[in-house]
Amino acid sequence: MKQLQAEQLVSRRIAESISVKQRILGDLALLITVERVALQMAEALRAGHKVFFMGNGGSAADAQHLTAELMGRYLRDRAPLAAIALNVNTSSLTAIGNDYSFDLVFARQLQALGNSGDIAVGLSTSGNSTNVVRAMESAREKRMTTVALTGASGGRLKMAVDYCICVPSDETSHIQEAHITLGHILCEIIEDELFG
Repeated sequence: MKQLQAEQLVSRRIAESISVKQRILGDLALLITVERVALQMAEALRAGHKVFFMGNGGSAADAQHLTAELMGRYLRDRAPLAAIALNVNTSSLTAIGNDYSFDLVFARQLQALGNSGDIAVGLSTSGNSTNVVRAMESAREKRMTTVALTGASGGRLKMAVDYCICVPSDETSHIQEAHITLGHILCEIIEDELFG
């Protein structure tokens, strides 16, 4: 790729990413939802409950990332917070996937580990990942609070959760970039609420 073309590509992609974040900034309902989710998470953690994250592919990496921010630290030294990424245990994932169905790899873990008062957070750029949708159904059966981080439409997850944070984009890369930005904001509010 010639230098000028590369520079144009870099500029275009950064401008697109900024545009998505500007649309988030202009969406008051989305901003209020993010705040409500953060406060709900803080209250659950304060009460001794857990936050479960899950996703596939890049969303699995984001689930691990946000879990690490809560278990370790985000901006301040403080006690660890009870967060679990359901996509990291390869033995459980492959056993459940092989013996039952890949659609149930998160749902069965929530059936075993989740309790009323816990929070289940599913990340899916399309909002249509069947294993995440099934997990939210299991979480609701256990009276957990359910949250989705999705793309613009919300997909099937939008109707399967208590809170849907729908990033106003249909492009996977920009949705994932925004998920991490919003996830970091959740972590900051949680830390402020619990340790500020």
